[in-house]
Amino acid sequence: MGSRPSSYRSLLIVDGVRSAAMARPDRIAIQTETRAMRYRELIARIDRVSNLCLHGFGLRPGDRLLLVAGNRAEYFEIAIGAAQVGIIVVTPSPRLGVTEMRDICADSAPTVAIAEAGWAEALRDIAPPSLGRIVALGGEYDSLLMEASDARPPEGARPEEWETFALPYTSGTTGRAKGVMLSQRSRVQTFCAMGSEYGCYSPDDRFLALAPLYHGAGFAFATASLFFGGTCHLLSKFDAETTLDLLADEALTGVFMVPTHFNAIFALPEAKLERCRSTALKTIISNAAPLPQPTKARIVGAFGHGLLHETYGSTEGSIVTNLRPADQLRKEICVGHPFPMTEIRLLTEAGEPVAPGEVGELYSRSPYLFNGYWGRSLDDVSLYRDGFFSAGDLARMDDEGFIYIVDRKTDMIISGGINIYPREVEEALAAHPAVIEAAVIGEPDAYWGEAVVAFVVRKQPVDPEALIAHCTDRLARYKAPK
Repeated sequence: MGSRPSSYRSLLIVDGVRSAAMARPDRIAIQTETRAMRYRELIARIDRVSNLCLHGFGLRPGDRLLLVAGNRAEYFEIAIGAAQVGIIVVTPSPRLGVTEMRDICADSAPTVAIAEAGWAEALRDIAPPSLGRIVALGGEYDSLLMEASDARPPEGARPEEWETFALPYTSGTTGRAKGVMLSQRSRVQTFCAMGSEYGCYSPDDRFLALAPLYHGAGFAFATASLFFGGTCHLLSKFDAETTLDLLADEALTGVFMVPTHFNAIFALPEAKLERCRSTALKTIISNAAPLPQPTKARIVGAFGHGLLHETYGSTEGSIVTNLRPADQLRKEICVGHPFPMTEIRLLTEAGEPVAPGEVGELYSRSPYLFNGYWGRSLDDVSLYRDGFFSAGDLARMDDEGFIYIVDRKTDMIISGGINIYPREVEEALAAHPAVIEAAVIGEPDAYWGEAVVAFVVRKQPVDPEALIAHCTDRLARYKAPK
């Protein structure tokens, strides 16, 4: 590798925010239910967090800071401010149990924790030896922040772009939670691709963030708005009616939602749903779970054509594919083409490419990939093949290069020696007018090996035999729930 040119500078998340603050210091960066934070204030608070980490807490690059919080404006400044000086932010869900949080603390060995008041107290009882300082969000945190300098950290404090900045925990494909090492380079590259793909991340855009910020996708879709100088309207918790009112009243141009959010909105009275057509939305992004085709059709029918993107990805691989609005109703049960700068391979168990239209395990390679799992060598990550990563999903590709996720490899049911993919059965059930949601699993069966069992959430009473018949009208009989 040759020497770096004199113009080289690491890609850091803070740089987008600082650029926005220099260009439009008085523009609202973060709007919550109770406050409006302008870019001038946001960048000052980010710099204060950086200086607090270095000089107040005595942290050094590579040290871990545990952040346990729900959706609040401070989440951005803490995560970005710590990352600006090379501190790794550990971001568990505040909804975890004490045992789960203890395991994450033991694995990541944080030196400092900043947490909601309830968790700050609980952490004192489960803290590992490494955890020397616990700060409660609110008065204690605010006092420490205001005592810290708002001077911009020196250039020498900048980390390298490929170093780990965040450590979200996910069970992935193995059950036990693992720390996913994310680099700033991967996030910044993701933001740039999102800016080109979704069309709702300019300085003039207003993005509604309602997914949890501790979730990889929730943080990425919200922070991209700040990186490009837009306004992030942050909800502390999701409420269907509030969300619809905000979309209709606040000239919001982008939103990221998961299928459960859409189900809650469509459960509102029909008169309320008329507001779907009163928005300024340019883009609706769905991610994190498969979006059933009937739900896609309802979203398009309610909010209008030209808005919906369905994105597929993982914490480790970031965004892997995107189905653009023009193809939502044309390509059914599809997740689209590879995301910008992404290569995809569909491989057999032996690592050979599958034939067109055949099902294989999906592997992707891009600048967005994670750095590996915390405390585990990359050589130990069995889900890599020649630099391509698999989250354990099975997929097929059609003759136009569109990707269809068939199911998770570990969810596949083998009944009578035949492979059955639960998602295919779930899609069939979701097409029944009485069904809101469906989940399909394999149950041990003495004769078949596994029997197909379905659980449904109903809009109205429906006979199980009617649902089974509905499935057999659409699927091979052996795939129908027993």
